[in-house]
Amino acid sequence: MQYQQNFFYLCKIPLSAEGPEHVEIVTRAEDSEDFPRVFKEFEDLRSHAFNDDKIYSVVRADDIYELVRTNTDESAKELAYERSEQEIITNLQHRVMQDGDANAKGILKEVYDIDG
Repeated sequence: MQYQQNFFYLCKIPLSAEGPEHVEIVTRAEDSEDFPRVFKEFEDLRSHAFNDDKIYSVVRADDIYELVRTNTDESAKELAYERSEQEIITNLQHRVMQDGDANAKGILKEVYDIDG
């Protein structure tokens, strides 16, 4: 087995993502010393989805952000999408139930085969 260095990747997954190909890598930490910078950016990007009690709420998110540790850009995108998929579905379902969001309903049907 050959050693492969892992990096911390900060990834942005839009609610309309249909797969890993739609995941954007925002930044990555080159080493452990760089991790605090990436984690702070992660928290800053997610801050709009915190409620008054400073608790993250996936239904308030405009995009999903994931922090993953892996060795390549491609595997980071795959892992981030896999981890975010349920949060995306929950967010979209909430948008359909609360606001009757036709766009969210369309994404649920076309991408996830779920009737909103």
